[in-house]
Amino acid sequence: MHAKDSSSASAPDLTIQEVEILRLSGPREVVRGVHKQHQVQPGHLYPERRPPAYRDLTGARPETISLTQHYVRIRTRGGLEGLYGAVDREALPSLLGPLRSLLLGQDALAGERLWDQMFRSNRHSRASHYMMAISYLDNALWDLRGRYFGAPVFRLLGGPTQQPVPVYGSCLGFAIEPELAASRAAQLKEDGFRLQKWFLGYGPGDGLRGLDLNVQLARALREAVGDDVELMFDAYQGWDLQYALDWCRRVERYRPAWLEEAFPIADLQSFQRLSRATSVPLATGEHLYNRWEVQRFLEAGALHYVQADPEWCGGVSETLKIGNLCSVHGVKLVPHCHNIHGALHVVASQSPALCPFGEYLLNHVPEKLHFMKDPPLASNGAVSLRERPGFGIELDPAKIEKQEVLTSL
Repeated sequence: MHAKDSSSASAPDLTIQEVEILRLSGPREVVRGVHKQHQVQPGHLYPERRPPAYRDLTGARPETISLTQHYVRIRTRGGLEGLYGAVDREALPSLLGPLRSLLLGQDALAGERLWDQMFRSNRHSRASHYMMAISYLDNALWDLRGRYFGAPVFRLLGGPTQQPVPVYGSCLGFAIEPELAASRAAQLKEDGFRLQKWFLGYGPGDGLRGLDLNVQLARALREAVGDDVELMFDAYQGWDLQYALDWCRRVERYRPAWLEEAFPIADLQSFQRLSRATSVPLATGEHLYNRWEVQRFLEAGALHYVQADPEWCGGVSETLKIGNLCSVHGVKLVPHCHNIHGALHVVASQSPALCPFGEYLLNHVPEKLHFMKDPPLASNGAVSLRERPGFGIELDPAKIEKQEVLTSL
C-alpha cells in the first residue's frame, strides 16, 4: 500500500463540500415481546417509575416492521466520502446545525484541527448531545481518511494487535430469572463467549427481596458456567453506596470481573469509597464525555476499567487520548460499544495490556448493522474486522426501501 501524494497535480480536492445525513428506511423481521428485560435505572427509586417484573412473551411469532436509521456522510469536492452510523437521533440537531457549518470548506484530512475547532466552537461542547455529534463527525472523518489511504482505520491507528478482536457478550435484554439466565449463559459459553456481562434488574427501591434476586443471579450464573468464564455485572447508575457495598460483600465469592456504573456518573465519591471497600473491580465511563472527566476518576483511584464510548466521548480521536491516560494509571480501556465500528477498531489497534477485549451487544448489534452489506458479526466470542478502507461500511441497497439526504432538520 502506498500513501497518496496530496501535493500531486492528480490528487483529489479534499475540501469538505458537504456534511449530510442519510435517513434509511426498510423492512426488518423482529419478534416482539422477547429479549426486552429491563435493567435497574436511577428513576426506579420511585415506585411509579418502576416497571413490573419481566417475562418473555411465549408463543411470539416473527413479524416485519419498518426500521429507520441515520448515517452521517462527509463528501469532498474531489469525490471522496466518509460514512458513519447508525447515528443517535439526539445528535442530529447539533450535527446538522453549527457543526456542519464549521466543517464546510475545510481540509478533510486535518482531523486534529477539525476536532479542536468543533470542541472550542460551543460552550456546551464538552458533553452530552453536542459531544455525541462531534463524535460521529470525527468517526466519519476517520472513515474518509481510511478510504483516502486505502487502509482500515485500525491500521491507521497502529494495528492490528488483536485480529479477530475478542469481545464479551453483553446480555442486555435477556431475561434474568436465575434459571433462564443460567441456561442462556451456559449456551453462550458453548458458543465461545467466555466473557459475559449481565444486567441487574433491581435496586434500593426493590428492598431486600430485590437485593437477594441480584445475588441469586450472580450465584446462578457462576454455577452454570464454572470458573473459566468471566462474568461482569451492570447496575446502570441505579444503586447507592450502601446497596452496592451489601451486594459486593455477598457476591465476592462468585468473582465478578467487574461491577459497572453502580452510581450516577456525577457521584465520584461513591465510586471512590466503594473501590476502597471491596475486592470487586469497578467499571464505568460510557457517560464520561472527554479526557478531563476521565482524569478525575483516574486520579481518585476509583476505577479498574474505563468504558469510554467512541460515539459519545469525542470519537476515535478522543478515545485514543483517554486510552493514553488509562495506560499511565494502569487502568484498562474497554470501550463501550453502543455501535461496533469505532470501539472495535480502537481495541484492534491497541496493546492487549490496555484494551484486552471489546463489547458486543448480542441483541442490538445485528439491528445496528442491519443496513450494512456483509456486517462484521461475532463468531466464537470474537469479531473479525474486514481489510476494507475506513471502517468498511458498505450500505446494502437490497435492504433499503427509502433513502433521504438531509442537510438540515
